[in-house]
Amino acid sequence: MRGPHNIWRLVRTGATMERTGAMRAVLDAFSAPPALRAAARVLGWPFKWLGYKGDPTMPPVTRALTALGPAYIKFGQILSTRPDVVGEELAKQLQVLQDKLAPFPVEEAKRTVAQELERPVSEVFSEFSDPVAAASIAQVHRATLHRDGRDVAVKVLRPGIEKAFRKDIDAFYFAADMIELLSPASRRLRPRDVIAHFEGVVLGELDLRMETAAAAEFAANTSTDPGFRVPQVEWSISGRRAMALGWADGIPLHDLPAIDAAGHDRRRLAERVLQLFLAHALRDGFFHGDMHQGNLKVAENGDIVALDFGIMGTIDEYTRRVYAEILYGFIRKDYRRVAEVHFEAGYVPKDRDIDAFARALRSVGEPIFDLDASHVSMGRLLNHLFEVTERFGMETRTELILLQRTMVVVEGVARSLDPHMNIWRTAQPVVEDYIKAHIGPRAFLADLTKTVRVVSRFGPRLPEVAEALLMAENQKPAGKGAWWGWSALGFMGLGGGLVAAGMWLASVL
Repeated sequence: MRGPHNIWRLVRTGATMERTGAMRAVLDAFSAPPALRAAARVLGWPFKWLGYKGDPTMPPVTRALTALGPAYIKFGQILSTRPDVVGEELAKQLQVLQDKLAPFPVEEAKRTVAQELERPVSEVFSEFSDPVAAASIAQVHRATLHRDGRDVAVKVLRPGIEKAFRKDIDAFYFAADMIELLSPASRRLRPRDVIAHFEGVVLGELDLRMETAAAAEFAANTSTDPGFRVPQVEWSISGRRAMALGWADGIPLHDLPAIDAAGHDRRRLAERVLQLFLAHALRDGFFHGDMHQGNLKVAENGDIVALDFGIMGTIDEYTRRVYAEILYGFIRKDYRRVAEVHFEAGYVPKDRDIDAFARALRSVGEPIFDLDASHVSMGRLLNHLFEVTERFGMETRTELILLQRTMVVVEGVARSLDPHMNIWRTAQPVVEDYIKAHIGPRAFLADLTKTVRVVSRFGPRLPEVAEALLMAENQKPAGKGAWWGWSALGFMGLGGGLVAAGMWLASVL
């Protein structure tokens, strides 16, 4: 229930941050001004004793987030990919949130699997290991199938995870309401819609049947992508709270010393991670929405193996074209076109000055275009972008939240592999290929063909529709409705012409 009782949850959040020392660490990481530090100290210190103690063996921020629960851990996972924002030391500390959290007992996992499969674990698996990885929502076990001796990764949800997430999200909604009430200027950021989006993503993660389906679809889409693999889906041993995929050996992308020792080219891996993400987002409109290092491995042959398909993003074709044109405009330094695309898509209110917006975009793009990642301060860049969006009244686009978040994470992963990567040059070939195929004369013909196919499905019904319209026309007083009747017949004639054009285009294309 979303109400004032959530004040207690938020107070305990702040108190936990203060008690564990995480508040100071976060303020240091973001170079907070003295006034904000003082305010945080004054507001947090009196309630310090109300905070969770957490695991004192952990660093402060990791200790606080794990004590607060799974929703907070998700946030920490995102920060763990951005050493350029939070600093190398904090990012390294947060990496344990990706897959090294405290596991729950293996017997509890076996009970969950047995309930989902409606038969004893020993009938399905000849071996079932202790947890090999544990994250915020689930943990993974290595098991061997009785039927053919293959090894699989069995993912099992944490006990009580659904209730824990609902409690956190409930408090987040309350916080969003308070922010909108106390700060009207924040409403353009649509905090409630952002929380609603987060809630939808999390609820999808809590049903492993949906993850199994997502893994199967992702595998089909990417089956021909060189240097990329998705483990085989095991439909027969997957359910709501447990699922299985083929076992994938490899080195996690956060283990840089092991990657170097194995002789893999980190520069090529960084390029491939970024280009694969862009290809999946633009080409397929279906992308991995949680591509941190814990969910990516490099196989012995150099292939990148993706894991954990609980968060997947979808983008409709129109949004893909807008996104590609924006990226392409930045790559070509055509800031006027980038501005026009923002206005055409409705991302910027029409009453704003398009030339001023183009200049603002130039002030964002030009200073970083020719620099490698090691010379770009993402913290300063994000602050600048926020100032631009505020100045031009841009609202949060909830349909783009996951895409934007994943892009930030993927860029962070690529930076960790190759700190000198030039993001724009790496993205250029993928974006250009998409632009050639989906924007221009070829794209127009493809769109026309799709339109014709849709209209052609109504071809057999055109005579009866025309007859019904004429009968209705004859029943009306003379002169009334004549325009509509003849217009409708004209439209049907146009439909017939489109059908004929479609048959011709189909034969040509």
